Amino acid sequence: MKCDYSLYLVTDRGILKGRSLLQAVEEALAGGVTLVQLREKDICSRDFYQLGLAMKELTARFGVPLLINDRLDIALAVDADGVHIGQEDLPLAVVRRLIGPDKIVGYSVSNPTEARYGEKNGADYLGAGPVYVTSTKKVDIEPLGPAGLRQITAAVSIPVVGIGGINLNNIQKIKNSGLAGVSIVSGILGSDDPGRTARLIRQQWGNV
Repeated sequence: MKCDYSLYLVTDRGILKGRSLLQAVEEALAGGVTLVQLREKDICSRDFYQLGLAMKELTARFGVPLLINDRLDIALAVDADGVHIGQEDLPLAVVRRLIGPDKIVGYSVSNPTEARYGEKNGADYLGAGPVYVTSTKKVDIEPLGPAGLRQITAAVSIPVVGIGGINLNNIQKIKNSGLAGVSIVSGILGSDDPGRTARLIRQQWGNV
């Protein structure tokens, strides 16, 4: 499946300041988000499934693909457009085999070795990070910064998306890192106006 990775929104209900997740994502989609990943760590499978169905209906209205974070079973159950997995999830090759060749599979990496492994074992794109220090995900990895991103993008031929601490104040610093796009969590959903922020980020990234 062809995919526009330029403005990739990852959800986090913990930063919505009491707002509805679906409403915030709808505003962000209207502002120009091109891909959505539904990430839920603290709800039961049934609730995740129901939320996934609602999110898929929403993203489909905008013609934007929906990916599910980590949970291959939920991705299959709601017929999402794909799944994104990390280093501690099911093996990448197994995920690719189970989800089939027509769905999107993303893989989290933090160095060129992991990136090459991802490309070899069936990932359609790589999520490289953390780019900068971020409060939305606890990791023990030093931020990559622009130089680290360039090392990863140079190591593979599949699209790479930068994630972690990216916002309007620092996005210009990574524009020349070879990225296919930027993946943003709090930079959009934690803002007072997700739609306006998404539009501004698209303008900064140069894809409007």
